[in-house]
Amino acid sequence: MPQYQELACGGQVLDIDTALKDGILGCGPEPGDGALGDGGKQPVELRKMMDELDAAGDGGGDEPVPAVFICPISLEPMVDPVTLCTGQTYERASISRWLALGHRTCPTTMQELWDDALTPNATLRQLIAAWFSRRYTRFKKRSADFHGRAADLVHGLRGTAVPRRQPLKGKARIAALQELRSLAATHQSVTKAIAEAGGVSLLTSLLGPFTSHSVGSEAVAILVSGVPLDADAKAALMQPAKVSLVVDMLNEGAVDTKINCVRLIRILMEEKGFRPETVASLSLLVGAMRLVRDKRHQDGVAAGLELLNSICAVHRPARSMIVSIGAVQQLVELLPELATECVEPALDILDALAAVPEGRTALKDCPRTIPNAVRLLMRVSEACTRRALSMLWVVCRMVPEESAPAALEVGLAAKLLLVIQSGCGPELKQQASELLKLCTMNCTSTMFLAKCKLTKTIQ
Repeated sequence: MPQYQELACGGQVLDIDTALKDGILGCGPEPGDGALGDGGKQPVELRKMMDELDAAGDGGGDEPVPAVFICPISLEPMVDPVTLCTGQTYERASISRWLALGHRTCPTTMQELWDDALTPNATLRQLIAAWFSRRYTRFKKRSADFHGRAADLVHGLRGTAVPRRQPLKGKARIAALQELRSLAATHQSVTKAIAEAGGVSLLTSLLGPFTSHSVGSEAVAILVSGVPLDADAKAALMQPAKVSLVVDMLNEGAVDTKINCVRLIRILMEEKGFRPETVASLSLLVGAMRLVRDKRHQDGVAAGLELLNSICAVHRPARSMIVSIGAVQQLVELLPELATECVEPALDILDALAAVPEGRTALKDCPRTIPNAVRLLMRVSEACTRRALSMLWVVCRMVPEESAPAALEVGLAAKLLLVIQSGCGPELKQQASELLKLCTMNCTSTMFLAKCKLTKTIQ
């Protein structure tokens, strides 16, 4: 089989398998001998191609990168391959670091090096460049096709297609939006083409009081897929009628739609001109809590917690509204079941709600506040321990004669001793000491000593 396969266009593609079989992957000429004809620019251009393919998630396309192209040290495709005296080839930067550390052996074979010269493997470099060039050309062609298709869909939805037609309606509109969403989700670069074709203003205009949820859900999904939104677009999206539709979909849509609605609201909240009262809606808060309570979808739980946390931070009056929908008791009861990455946001919300009188009362009245907070001490992170201690401090100070014995009963004393003896920060240790002192003042010495048994608490 020939090493080069002729193409219809007159070019050639180097057949890698045959090249390897025929043993042509030896060391090539030294730089400057004119064999490469690239003026030393090839590694730079090759790295740019690799980086662009990686950024697009298309490093190898449908084919895996040939193993011979991978550096045994970095496990990444080589850009500037060099060969040692043992015949093993490495990326220049990787083997140079190895040698600079004082090693005098081959990393792959562990043979002692009788010569530490690094000989450029120009043939392998050409093979790598040819393979990635072919992949890069295909990637660019597909990208151009996807960009063109996205622009066509936007023009069809706007009614600006050539030849000019009426904007798509009904099922045709939904089908076009679904295809556009799929393109944006699969190829990140398509989002720029959507914006350049006027897609942002189109999608914004589709959201309104008379928009069906099937159209609205697709429009929101595209808007949060990475399409660049300028200040004018965000201002338009903050119109009451559009926010109302988003809130309706947050309450009634599918889980993916709910998550996308949360993401859109959070994007709007980051805008300088955002009005905090926009999120002061019971319907919005109830929708977010429904998402948090749906334990079947962890992405939804995380999204709902992030939204509630953001609302507590930007609009203090909303905290009382969040308490009024029963969020305190629901969050406290969910704490033991939350994924590790969701515990801290939930505690942040509870800490913010404890800043208002209604929130403190709700924490005191919830029967699971003390046992669930004690359970979190020294469990997840120092930040979680700090938040849990704050919750316990709030409750124990409000009704010390009732809360202190109940807290000791579930192992608080031993946990506080662990915090004091741990490597936590001095402020956290001080808070634990003060809470421990509060407990000793509201129970008998016999009870306190009995509840300080570490073995029982740890078990």
